[in-house]
Amino acid sequence: MVPLLVVLPLIGAGITLAATGRTGVQRVVSMTVLAAMLVLAGWLLWAADTQGPQVMLVGGWMPWEGIVLVVDRLAALMVIVSTTVTMGVLAYSVGQGASSFDDESDGHSPLPVFHPSILVLAAGVTTTFVSGDLFHLYVGFEMLLAASFVLLTLGGTVERVRAGTTYVLVSLLSSMIFLTAIALVYAAAGTVNLALLAQRLGEIQPGTAALLHVMLLIGFAVKAAVFPMSGWLPDSYPTAPAPVTAVFAGLLTKVGVYAMIRTQTLLFPQTRFDDLLLWAALLTMVVGILGAIVQDDIKRMLSYTLVSHIGYMLFGIALGSTIGLAAAIFYVAHHILVQTTLFLVTGLVERVGGSTDTARLGDLARISPIVGVLFFVPAMNLAGIPPFTGFLGKVGLIQAGVDDGRWLAWALVVASVVTSLLTLYAVARVWGRAFWSENPEGITGSGPLRGGHHGALGLGVLLPTGALVAVGVGLVVVAGPLYDVTTRAAVDLMLRTPYLDAVLGTGVSL
Repeated sequence: MVPLLVVLPLIGAGITLAATGRTGVQRVVSMTVLAAMLVLAGWLLWAADTQGPQVMLVGGWMPWEGIVLVVDRLAALMVIVSTTVTMGVLAYSVGQGASSFDDESDGHSPLPVFHPSILVLAAGVTTTFVSGDLFHLYVGFEMLLAASFVLLTLGGTVERVRAGTTYVLVSLLSSMIFLTAIALVYAAAGTVNLALLAQRLGEIQPGTAALLHVMLLIGFAVKAAVFPMSGWLPDSYPTAPAPVTAVFAGLLTKVGVYAMIRTQTLLFPQTRFDDLLLWAALLTMVVGILGAIVQDDIKRMLSYTLVSHIGYMLFGIALGSTIGLAAAIFYVAHHILVQTTLFLVTGLVERVGGSTDTARLGDLARISPIVGVLFFVPAMNLAGIPPFTGFLGKVGLIQAGVDDGRWLAWALVVASVVTSLLTLYAVARVWGRAFWSENPEGITGSGPLRGGHHGALGLGVLLPTGALVAVGVGLVVVAGPLYDVTTRAAVDLMLRTPYLDAVLGTGVSL
């Protein structure tokens, strides 16, 4: 079952590309593939939770000879969350009559590359989660980046091409660093298999291991938008269409975070550079949220909060404890869902108001109350208001920081609280200006759908957005069992032996 998580979206991409001009076929194939992936991921999570990591030796080759695919609790959970939000985004894009996003067209002429690209993106994201060696992890990164280059420039407008150029340059730079690190790892250890590296990296010179560790961290930090390597994100994401921005915000930075979790726990349990990562987490939180609170454009505000909240995840990773790692994994799952939802709601705001600039918006709570509700709920979740999962994840991280006891951990605890309050201020500022202030352009405004006819948005875009909002609220109900899963995942990650035994067999000596 494990390879199907990657094979199915690639087959779907081929079918949808062959079905160019037949939008209905593309939609059915895409949704069917993603639904099948979700079911498979759910089954694999159950199997990994009850039986241990699920391993596939591709082609029957041994781990030191070929590619290994591994699905443990962490990988399965990430696949479930990423597939869920991808389905929501795809349903939204279908509902808005698009699959196109050509600003110079009538908005309804299909761009046939959208469905193949979104499926290749899903395949790339899934590949990074299930890869059992560094080079295959690199292949997953390149798959999703290639698809993201296409999605980011859909429509070919000047702004999108300019933003796409910046994104491409930054992505190629991080990929170059990552690939160079892989080559050096192979030269030093004679393998790129993660399980074998877990054994061999402890035997090489400490200085060499530290250099390899730093290079991998830099490559992943660029992809995860960790400060000071985060400046590219707020300039790249806001120019894309709402569905594209939503899936980017939810997934692309999280694959970098996932790679950091995997390598920190499996490859470098001793030389972790924890203090350096704690400083990076602190600066990412503070600088990101300070950028968010001065933004007038909703997309840019959310992009800066995205950067800021990467700091929470890095905080949990850097603590190097089971409780911190469990809270970080929980927060990753929460943030993927909430950030994707907020960008989709921003797309609704743009459709209703004709802009995402709060200086040009106003009175949206009366004009379209349903959009107001859809924005308010995930915004409060992002800000960490009880009883939402954002609050639970932050409490877990704060508890881990307090238990750690170091002064730097205490500084992160304070920064976490301050960042949460400033996040509340940022979303409340948008809420007040866009939804409750007087409309500066009159009731009818300049937006194509103004005038109180929020029904003109159509159920096609309201239902997928509402469904993701409902899933976010529903996570509160299952927060206990979900936290238990993330805790068990963290325990296995810190022990390392469940992963190593599954890949290399029992009796592995560390």
